[in-house]
Amino acid sequence: MTVRPELVRSIGRWSLAGLVLNGIIGSGVFVQPGIVGGALGWPAMFAWVLAAAFTATMIFSFAEVASRFTSAGGAYLYTQLAFGRFAGLQMGWMTYFVRALSAAVQANLFTTYLAEFVPGADRGLLAAGVTVLLIGLLAWVNVRSVKSGARVSNLMAIVKILPLLVFGIAGLAWIASGRMAPPVVASDPSLTGWLRMLLLLMFAYGGFESALIPMGEAKNPKRDAPFALMVGLSLVTLVYLAAQLTVLATLTDPAANNRPLAEAARAMLGGKGAMFMTLAALLSTYGWLASNMLNVPRLSMAMADRGDLPSLFNRIHPVFRTPYISIIFFAALSVVLALQSGLVQNLSLSAVSRLFTYGAVCAALPVFRRWDVTHPGRIDQPGYRAPAGNLVAGLGVAISLVLISRMTGREAITLSVVVTIATIHWLSVRAKSTGHSAQDNA
Repeated sequence: MTVRPELVRSIGRWSLAGLVLNGIIGSGVFVQPGIVGGALGWPAMFAWVLAAAFTATMIFSFAEVASRFTSAGGAYLYTQLAFGRFAGLQMGWMTYFVRALSAAVQANLFTTYLAEFVPGADRGLLAAGVTVLLIGLLAWVNVRSVKSGARVSNLMAIVKILPLLVFGIAGLAWIASGRMAPPVVASDPSLTGWLRMLLLLMFAYGGFESALIPMGEAKNPKRDAPFALMVGLSLVTLVYLAAQLTVLATLTDPAANNRPLAEAARAMLGGKGAMFMTLAALLSTYGWLASNMLNVPRLSMAMADRGDLPSLFNRIHPVFRTPYISIIFFAALSVVLALQSGLVQNLSLSAVSRLFTYGAVCAALPVFRRWDVTHPGRIDQPGYRAPAGNLVAGLGVAISLVLISRMTGREAITLSVVVTIATIHWLSVRAKSTGHSAQDNA
């Protein structure tokens, strides 16, 4: 019997923080300050802080739950252990489906931004070639080693955050010079408008959970996962506030343009400023794809490890010691979806599915704490304990449910399809398990 090669634990705490940052900040930061600023005006600054506080309740819960585990899987693993195989498969399918769709969207956005520098890069064979090249390169890097994949993610995290911080500093200088634009007139400051914007901002802060999927290759996951989550959220909040401040200070109608950061940079620095922010958006998009290529294949590997997918997906390369089949499969799926841009644009799930995941993991925290008392040894002790953990977890569940109530009809239809697929999958694996048990008893 061939022994499967071991994974390499080479992802350090700062690399995990880079994965958190890359998982959260994609192309949205270059669009959302315009939408939120136009809807709420200057109170948009508070909306970002409020969304960060809501996200923090979930981050604290994730930090404690994740600090009990040393293997791959993330929310799928936590939910399956807390609530059973059915719930775990729902989380697994939801996470994989959304990350694959999001990868396709980001790949299409990459070619759109690239067309600003290379005319025609967003159309036809050239767009297809660029998509295959950029995703294929990331797949190759991640097959070669998890360390090289983490290095690319780290580099892209630095490259994406620096232009955004420079943009924020330029905004502060603009305000100090006394050239602020007139106050923005809020278009929808009602309670409904705030709820709609908070749902959008929860999407903007979402994605941190994907960084917890490759914990089987983290150096010290119980200690480093909480650190990475909190550092990542802090840096992201700083970047978002800087972007929103600058947009409000430079544009009289932030929602009038679908590239508000580029327009704000144009107002401050002219055409070169707009091109600079377009390049920043290009790099930010690629950074998101880099972290996604490292994280998501570890989910299918974890599902195969637990018997929920064919064992093909948990094969480890004998030399590179990476889940190469899962990486290649996810890369191929991302390319196929990216080339079906019309289909991808009609499938909307994103933030709502994440909220289900966040609510489930928050609900797992009190379950695990109760096990510490009623079933000692059933689960590892946490490396981090969230302050007022049960209360924080309850708030996380409540926030998730309130925001889920804002789900659109299209999102509900897509979610129903994913839930149905996951349920059929659960029935299939349960039938196989029952059949195996019957044979063993015979």
